[in-house]
Parts: sequence; C-alpha cells; structure tokens
Amino acid sequence: MGMISRHEYRGGVWVDLEQPTEEEIREIVQEFSISKQFEKELVSPTPSPLVAAGDDSVLLVLHFPAHGPEDGATVNQEIDFIIGKRFIVTVRYEVVAPLYHLKKLLEAQELVNGKDSITTDVLLEVLFAHLYTAVRDHADHAVDGMARVERDMFDGRERAAVRSISIINREFLHIEALLANQEEPLDRFLKTLVEHGSFGPSFVERGDRIRAERAQVARLITTHRAIAAELRRTNMALLEVRQSEIMKTLTVITVIVLPLELMAFIFGMHLPGTPFEGNPNAFLIVMALMFGAVGLVAVFFARKRWIF
Repeated sequence: MGMISRHEYRGGVWVDLEQPTEEEIREIVQEFSISKQFEKELVSPTPSPLVAAGDDSVLLVLHFPAHGPEDGATVNQEIDFIIGKRFIVTVRYEVVAPLYHLKKLLEAQELVNGKDSITTDVLLEVLFAHLYTAVRDHADHAVDGMARVERDMFDGRERAAVRSISIINREFLHIEALLANQEEPLDRFLKTLVEHGSFGPSFVERGDRIRAERAQVARLITTHRAIAAELRRTNMALLEVRQSEIMKTLTVITVIVLPLELMAFIFGMHLPGTPFEGNPNAFLIVMALMFGAVGLVAVFFARKRWIF
C-alpha cells in the first residue's frame, strides 16, 4: 500500500500519492473524475516526458534529478502531475525530497496561520519553484565538489582529480539533459492550462515565471558544466607539465649516469696499459674523476637552465 497525503487549500486540494497501488489510483481517478487515459499512465512509470489533455484536467509527466546511491551518481525521479481547476494530484514511485519538504512546510504554515489562502494556480507555481530550487541545490552540491577538485589540482594531486572531474562533469551533463527534455512538454502543459481557462488570465504570468525558473536553472547548469570542462582542460595541462618535468628529470639523470658508466667500464677492463693499473690509490683517483665529470655535466646543465 502506498502513502497518500492531502493538503486542503482555498477552494481545492492537493493529493500526493507515493508508490500507490492500482486500487488507490483508481479511487483518486473516480474522486476527481479524471480521464481513464490518465489512469493507465499513472499505474506504471513513464520513461520520457509526457503531456496529455482531458476534458477538465491536464496530465504532465516530468523527470527530476536526485542524488544516487553512489557518490556523484545522479538518478531520475519521475513525478506525474494532474491539474484540474480545484485540485492537484501528484504521483511518484519513490520518495521525492522536494515534495516531502514542501508538504511539511505547508503543514507547519497551516498550524500557525490556519487554512491557506492560496489557490490551485498559486500552489502549482509554488510546487514548481520548490522543485527547481531543489535542482539548484543539487547543482550547488556538485559545485562544492569542484572547489575540492580545484584545491587538489593545485596541491599536486592532479591524478586524483581526473576521476573527480569526470564524475562532476557527468553529473552536470545528466542534469542538463533532464532540464532540456523538460522544456517542450512543460511549455505545452502551461499553454494547455491557459487554453482551458481553468485559472483565468493571471495564470499567463505565472506560467511565464515557471518557464523562467526552469530556464534559469538550465543556464546555471550550462555555466557550471562549462567551468567543469575548463577545470578538466586545466588539470590535463597540469598533468602534462608534471609528466614533462618527470621525463626531464629522468633524462638528466640518464645523461649524468652515462659518463659514469663509461668510465667504470673503461677502468674495469683490466687490459695491459689500463690507467692506474696497480696503483694503490686507483680507486680514489677514479672516484675523483667520476665526481669531477658529474660536476662538469651538472654545471653545464645549470648554465643551460635545464635543471634548477
């Protein structure tokens, strides 16, 4: 059995169904005289956004981003809206945090101020404002992750930052795609409500504000994704510089060690006429020559600014 909650306001009611059974959906459909066509859509999740108009109500199916079980993962949460002149029905198949928080807020307000003076069109605007605020908060959480990645990048942990940047960029891409998919069905939904004339001419302005909320969040996500992409490019540049420094260091070590190996090979041949053969101080002399050669090579590299 699912969870059904009701919030009554001036002239209407908001019914929220969480993981409803077919019987519970059927009861709500009968109570508000909702189209049978809508009932079929409410029984199971819908994979893509949808708008459908009935005689006295309009159905809208949208998907919103939410934090997944893994760090940085984003999942889709479906919300089905059925809007009539005096009622709002929302159907969801899991816990949707923004709706839960909004219900608690309305309940607290009702305890303090009594029955709400808002109407269906006002509550609809508040509902969407709350949902898009939650999307913005979701993006802010990812932005905090970008700040940590930036610190890692410039603290010498570029390799660790590669995966973090990829996860954040994927998260922004997921949210951006969801918001883009919402644009056309949300616009049709709002236009259909205006055409039905359920809320009067003032709803045109409310509809524009709802569109503006989505567009503003979409622009914000696009900006954050561009910043994340720039961070990725910067991190790759830093990695390349570090790898170049490592290769440079290895090359310098190789060049310094090469004459030492050559000298050790020459003095180790033990052929007739080999310098210092039989000299009791041969080891010290050869070591002095080696250190001298290393010093000359190091001075040469330093003058060329290849080291230090």
